Amino acid sequence: MKFLRKLYSFEDDIDFRKGWKVAFVLSALIFVGGMFGLATKGLNLGIDFRGGTSWQFPSNGTSTETVRDGLATIGAGDAKIQMLSQGSDERVRVEIGTETDPDDAVAAMASSTGISSTVISADQNEVGPSWGQDVSRKALRAMIVFLLAVTAFISWRLEWRMAVGAIAAVVHDVVLSVAVYAALGFEVSPGTVIAFLTILGYSLYDTIVVYEKVKANEGHLTLQGDRTYTDMMNLSLNQTFMRSLNTTFSTVLPVGAILFIGAGVFGAITLRQFGLALFVGLIFGAYSSVFIASPIVAWLKEREPRNIQIRENVLARRAAAADPVADRPSETESTQAGGSDPGADTDAESLEAIGSRSTKPARASGPTSPYSDKHPPRPRKQGKKR
Repeated sequence: MKFLRKLYSFEDDIDFRKGWKVAFVLSALIFVGGMFGLATKGLNLGIDFRGGTSWQFPSNGTSTETVRDGLATIGAGDAKIQMLSQGSDERVRVEIGTETDPDDAVAAMASSTGISSTVISADQNEVGPSWGQDVSRKALRAMIVFLLAVTAFISWRLEWRMAVGAIAAVVHDVVLSVAVYAALGFEVSPGTVIAFLTILGYSLYDTIVVYEKVKANEGHLTLQGDRTYTDMMNLSLNQTFMRSLNTTFSTVLPVGAILFIGAGVFGAITLRQFGLALFVGLIFGAYSSVFIASPIVAWLKEREPRNIQIRENVLARRAAAADPVADRPSETESTQAGGSDPGADTDAESLEAIGSRSTKPARASGPTSPYSDKHPPRPRKQGKKR
């Protein structure tokens, strides 16, 4: 609690720079793991992208193994079968690809489960593969247009280096979210794509908040300043950290409720697909604004001639403050350079003064007047007679 209180009152100075390298390594490991999962297993695309037919029907005590055994008789043993529970209502969801005839699948499931084919076909949904391809193509096009528009706006409003950092953070968030989906085998549905596009806005919001504070602090960064650009970036992160943390927490909390309560407790599969992508993406968005976008901008800005000069001046000033006597010449160096020794001069002057006092003539002996050691009295003025 003391730590949070200090953060809210801006009394604590967190050195985010120490975690930048570790964050890059962590992001690289997650990316490599996700790409490995993507290459070996691929994305678990939902029926809306690969096409096929889906059913939802009351379980009536049947199991997924029973349904799978029935579909295996027609060569569809690899169908996607899930048990959905919502209170006391338990339903079976089945998805098969376009290579299987839907009527044959209904007959096989009815035969193995004992459920009427009419009940099974009551909630049947067919999707062609062209629809999924069209959705994917439009989503990719929307993302590219969005990134180009954001790059142009940030370059105009702030500068191109900040646009590079912001876009790198957005790409990082989307790629790592997809990597998590590939590694864990979660299904990608249209809700997932919508969540990914929503992630872009949240990621950019956190990053722009930091950049605006950096721009406000840049006015204090001069050749006579006491901070490098990296120091100023760290200061800006400290000043905006609680705002970003509050925004992320207030957004993750309801999304977590959708994911863990709506999907986990009540079995809403659609909510799970949407909530999981948002939950992962929001966490990565807050993380990337501090550990991806900010260090990239600091690295680019530190290579500008003006900031190079500032860095040299600041480092020189800090070195002088750390060792204040480093530049002061020693007494030996001063003597060798032809300078006089102040101690020796003082001793010579003292000896000379003593000698001058010892050579002063002695006072003559004999009777002395009472004013011999004093000044004679001043004669009194006589006033004029009238």
